[in-house]
Amino acid sequence: MTDAKKTTRQSVLDPIERSSEVLFGLIMVLSFTGSISVASARREEIKTMFFGALGCNLAWGIVDAIMYLLNTLGARGRELQIARAVRDAKTPEAARVAIAEALPDALAESLRDADFAALTARVRERPAIPANPLFKKSDFSAAFAIFLLVFVSTLPVVIPFAVMNQAHVALRTSNAIAIAMLFFTGLSLGRWSFKRPWAVGLVMVVVGIVLVSITMALGG
Repeated sequence: MTDAKKTTRQSVLDPIERSSEVLFGLIMVLSFTGSISVASARREEIKTMFFGALGCNLAWGIVDAIMYLLNTLGARGRELQIARAVRDAKTPEAARVAIAEALPDALAESLRDADFAALTARVRERPAIPANPLFKKSDFSAAFAIFLLVFVSTLPVVIPFAVMNQAHVALRTSNAIAIAMLFFTGLSLGRWSFKRPWAVGLVMVVVGIVLVSITMALGG
């Protein structure tokens, strides 16, 4: 296995997926903190909100980790199907179609007939193709990392309610932290795939605020 292949496999989530996980977690916790009325909130209500937000994102992190495992197994099964389709193809054109369907359009369109032929030959050189997809030990480590990403990323937003006695100060601090996290999440995403990272950061802030507003309006 090449170093590039190893690097790909070691990456749990790409920047878009990581940004999405953080955004979803922030939306969930902000739907709790945004429900607090700073004018009338009592300490008991703030405590209830605090543990409710933590519990919600704990559950969200567990669900995301399980979905990652299921998606990984499904993707691995799809890879085996493609490998079998290439191996069993009756004609070079059939093998080419199977390979092209598995690749991004931009990559598939850049390959020549000789490239497809080489890939087909490499697949057929494999001694055996597993009948069913299986989990790897690293899959569970990756799932745990996703759980931590979702859960830990929300802690800075709720911590002010645990350490500050005044509800309005805690809420303003929490909102400022959330906005900063949304911006830097967007900035990180922008550096990976866009020319203007700061613009993506601002868009992420707006999107986060809109989604939180919709969530709260719908009773989330």
